[in-house]
Amino acid sequence: MILEKTPLTMAEVYEVVKDLEEKKPLKDYLKKFTKLSKAKAEELKDKLHNLNNIKLKEENIIKIVDFLPKDSEDLQKLFTEVTLNEEETNAILDIVKGYSS
Repeated sequence: MILEKTPLTMAEVYEVVKDLEEKKPLKDYLKKFTKLSKAKAEELKDKLHNLNNIKLKEENIIKIVDFLPKDSEDLQKLFTEVTLNEEETNAILDIVKGYSS
């Protein structure tokens, strides 16, 4: 029985499974594709939450943290239910820019 569903970043999932040997394929996948440490991912999530944009749902924030979009086209691909205007897009991309390598 599922009591609660909470979206997690790939960095958070990696922290949960990193010591579980039976999850090796998942750990390998996460290690290869996770772009931020758990601490940096949480920091970025907090900054995105602080935008107080009602269009940004938790699921969108998680996708932004995991994919670190570099331009407005990449960012818009993460949103299926709403469209961000230029000001909203630029605000998000300015924050994400500080975390992209």
